[in-house]
Amino acid sequence: MTLFGYAIQDLYLWILIIAAILTVVVLLFGDLLDGIFESIPFLHPVLVLSFFIFLSAMGYVLEWFMDWSSLIILIISSILSIIFVTLLHLFVLVPIRSAEQSWGYSEEALIGSVGTAIVSIPIDGYGEVMVQWKSGVISKPAVSYDNEAISQDERVLIIEIKDGVFYVSPYQSLD
Repeated sequence: MTLFGYAIQDLYLWILIIAAILTVVVLLFGDLLDGIFESIPFLHPVLVLSFFIFLSAMGYVLEWFMDWSSLIILIISSILSIIFVTLLHLFVLVPIRSAEQSWGYSEEALIGSVGTAIVSIPIDGYGEVMVQWKSGVISKPAVSYDNEAISQDERVLIIEIKDGVFYVSPYQSLD
């Protein structure tokens, strides 16, 4: 069968090649497109391009090896592509997104945390503070918030964070 003057197998092959190239581009520059597609989760560029890859690959193979009508092949390829893309979304993309969100931290979330001075903090100088966090241990440069010396291994409270530097005070427990 021909469509637009081309054999249907050629069209399937060209769609497959173009969708594969666009998928590589989206994987490399996908962060730029996240803002555009974040309001419509089922129209994520990876899912749309995966649909066209599955559709064209199955259509190409079925057109080549089966003697069915091109419309039947298109319908079968479409149904199977929807199923594969749904499985890809549910079992690959959703777990990856939730894993990315659960292990990250923001500096604002560290404010109010208790850490340990691993390098003493002089009155007008820098030291280093270590904080235990969900994703592991975080250590950053620190300055005394009240401009007082803090010794090594002393527990400190993070009051503020500016430019990646903790502003800390000695921590006194209420116990």
